[in-house]
Amino acid sequence: MKQLSEDAKSGRYSRIFTQLEGLLAKSDNTIANMATVAAVLYHKFDYYFWCGFYTILDGKLIVGPYQGPVACQELKKDQGVCWAGINEKKTIIVHDVELFPGHIACDSRSKSEIVVPLKNNTGQVVSVLDVDSKDLNSFDELDGKWLEKILTLINQH
Repeated sequence: MKQLSEDAKSGRYSRIFTQLEGLLAKSDNTIANMATVAAVLYHKFDYYFWCGFYTILDGKLIVGPYQGPVACQELKKDQGVCWAGINEKKTIIVHDVELFPGHIACDSRSKSEIVVPLKNNTGQVVSVLDVDSKDLNSFDELDGKWLEKILTLINQH
């Protein structure tokens, strides 16, 4: 995989943010906004192998809108990267999923991952954006910064 330079990656995220700002400006439907974010991100980055949301429903973490191969329907409570993002209330970057304790492998081709919590208007984590890559070391702080900013567009109303 050819890595994007920091400037190229930042420029791409900036353009995506502007595009999503326009697409989501008139929508107050969280599910529709999540679906749009997942679709745009998945199709704009070659290293995004899976991109989507897991949402907390009745104390369970259930798959929501996503792009990519078939996902796990429900993630075991307090295990894996998605639950770590929820429990720690922060973005989690995993350079090698094999080294993450309790990693849940929905697809064995996944090698690295980033999880970004989605908070509601009161600041409570209600979902996470989960992005997987087939390559090691695909995600860094720049991805985290931009994905956090993009998620602010979902609950903008």
